[in-house]
Amino acid sequence: MDAITGPGEATSPGDADTYRMPLPRLSLTPDVSHGPLDGAWWPRCNALELELPPLVGSLDPSVGTVTRVTVDTASWPDAPQTVMAPGHVIEVVRTDLAAEAHAITLDCGTVGRWELLVIPPDEPAGAATRLLTDAADPENRLSAPRILALAENGLGGEAAWESEGGRGPE
Repeated sequence: MDAITGPGEATSPGDADTYRMPLPRLSLTPDVSHGPLDGAWWPRCNALELELPPLVGSLDPSVGTVTRVTVDTASWPDAPQTVMAPGHVIEVVRTDLAAEAHAITLDCGTVGRWELLVIPPDEPAGAATRLLTDAADPENRLSAPRILALAENGLGGEAAWESEGGRGPE
């Protein structure tokens, strides 16, 4: 599933009296991921209780129900222990592990698990769009902390992979 979405795409002109949460800004690796990341998510704010329900609601239901998420404490310092989603409660686990920085892990019980790069909400749109694309690339071999660090240093996509010993120009 590839779901790069922008603000306001979840509403139509006939919905003037009805508020709907905007679709999450999300990009997932097509088919099966073969790297450390399964895509990227660009939340609009740091309130996990507001951002998580639309994220899990946009995922393919055939992969199962998200029952637990793991987030890093630095990115989500005020994350609650649970978040209500339509029809169920999601357990929130916070971690201080460096390997989990700038990432969210979505656990669907025994059915599946997704590891997503979390792009900071205040990231400029151009940089965020590149990160959404790069993290969802099936050839990406970079972890969330590494891909974000390289992007902050001006390396993205192919240049980052080459600097890490990845594929070169074809």
